[in-house]
Amino acid sequence: MIESLFVILLFQLIGEIAHSVLDLPVPGPVIGMFLLAGALVIRRSRAGAAGREAATPAELDSVARSLVRHMGLLFVPAGVGVVAMAGLLRAAWLPIAVGLVGSTLLGLLATGWVMHALLAARAARAR
Repeated sequence: MIESLFVILLFQLIGEIAHSVLDLPVPGPVIGMFLLAGALVIRRSRAGAAGREAATPAELDSVARSLVRHMGLLFVPAGVGVVAMAGLLRAAWLPIAVGLVGSTLLGLLATGWVMHALLAARAARAR
């Protein structure tokens, strides 16, 4: 279990280093998450090429599920930050609201467009 937590934290550290060195606009933990997912995909494909089944290591899966199960606790510091910045939020509520609504709509539109494109490609491939 400690090894699996170490692996997760190691990939987060690698993501943080990549974020700092390459000056990427994506947070380090997100980069680390994608790198870990890529490493697991490569591990699975190598195991498949060797003729054996390779799922996510059981301990890594257990640690990840435990972290996700308790994810609500990870939002407590963010909630405290929102309360601490209530004055700033009151002063700049309009740009914040426009940004939230606009980014939500753009996210929905992008998701819908990608889903539409994927379904069209799937239908074309099925013909």
